[in-house]
Amino acid sequence: MSEITFLGAAQTVTGSRHLLRTSAGQRVLVDCGMFQGLKALRERNWHELGVPPTSLDAVLLTHAHLDHVGWLPRLVAAGYRGRVYCTPGTKDLCSLVLPDAGRIQEEDARQANKHHYTKHSPARPLFTEDDARRALTLLQPVGFGVPLQVAPGVTAEFIRAGHLLGSAFIRVTQADAPRTILFGGDLGRYGRPVLPDPTPVTEADVLLVESTYGNRTHAPDDGGAALTEVIVQTHERGGRLVIPSFAIGRVEELLYWLQRLEKEGRIPSMPTYVDSPMAAEALQFYSSRPDELDPEMRPVPRGPMFDTRRLHVIKDTEESKALTRSSGPAIIISSSGMATGGRVLHHLKSLLPDPKNTVLFVGYQAAGTRGRLLVDGAQTVKIHGQVIPVGARIVRNDQMSAHADRDEILRWLRGFSRPPARTFLVHGEDDAMSALATTIHQELGWDVHQPQHRETVSLGGRSEGAPEA
Repeated sequence: MSEITFLGAAQTVTGSRHLLRTSAGQRVLVDCGMFQGLKALRERNWHELGVPPTSLDAVLLTHAHLDHVGWLPRLVAAGYRGRVYCTPGTKDLCSLVLPDAGRIQEEDARQANKHHYTKHSPARPLFTEDDARRALTLLQPVGFGVPLQVAPGVTAEFIRAGHLLGSAFIRVTQADAPRTILFGGDLGRYGRPVLPDPTPVTEADVLLVESTYGNRTHAPDDGGAALTEVIVQTHERGGRLVIPSFAIGRVEELLYWLQRLEKEGRIPSMPTYVDSPMAAEALQFYSSRPDELDPEMRPVPRGPMFDTRRLHVIKDTEESKALTRSSGPAIIISSSGMATGGRVLHHLKSLLPDPKNTVLFVGYQAAGTRGRLLVDGAQTVKIHGQVIPVGARIVRNDQMSAHADRDEILRWLRGFSRPPARTFLVHGEDDAMSALATTIHQELGWDVHQPQHRETVSLGGRSEGAPEA
């Protein structure tokens, strides 16, 4: 009997890794993500996978966010040499995020050794840029809606998820079992700019679905009113607006809104800086794949897809340092989205103490991240070993979240013509996951399970193996 072992994103949001073992003995890993947030979770990145990497027949990727792909270089460094199947858009974005993650790992280790703010001596990177580039050589792009045999007797098909360029649900079928498994990855949203709505799916025997916002609904679309208010007020104070942003996905929607609000005359024309080489390259990938975007984004005579009047894309470290030293009203979009690393930390060190500035968070902030500390009201945060006072205004706006909320998850689930035999909730903190499980059971009557970390579940319904803390 086939089974799934939940090696990540179980009772937590990050670290997506789901191991499918077929009754014939094949092993397919769906996603290979990094754990992020709390130290106890980050430490899992240093643990072994749980099975020898060389025993895997294939790896499948739902999309290119680090919590879904960021452990792939580590897997390759540990000996995996098989194929990694993904959509062309995911391959494009992985070519940006994985080498960048390797560089950050190496730089963080150098900084820790230089300033001695770690107990490890010497501090070592989880993986290197070279490891990441070796991982890229294994990526095998597959188009949407094209069933492909990825291992003997195992067929996978990628279905548009609307969460990120190239993002997909993965429908897996097995020749020796009359069972369809739908690995949900992250579920996109309805009626948002840039990306299309998630594709409806009518049936699956086994379903994995995210629960990141399982106990919340996003604020209704206000046509950019909240963003307008933040920009105008910060400009009136003579301050700077810093937006920690995921380099892929979120930057595109931010620039869409800034362009729109400028054209409508609702915000002043301010210098807007994208201080992320990865984000700049990702913009080009989005622009080159208009057929995968929302119809309103497809080329029309209105000009470049993501430009604002005073857009500046920072190209190198020296320009970034000059931006940090400069003054005057401006909008700075820089990664990372949870303020866990990257160039945004230098801007936060400089701008957080001053009350005329604003820090705007536009995405999910996992427990244990600087972003979560700031939105929860921290008076100080530690950056590069220094304690930084928080005087700036901290604002959270979830309208631009790329994750479906509770109601959007239910809307997608109601598209099924029959209930899955088993539904597993992944990618959620305990309160969100438990609330969504209750809602699905009450409103849809489905059998819902919340797997523990490293729990193995037979697809006949019997739980096996001891969960690991």
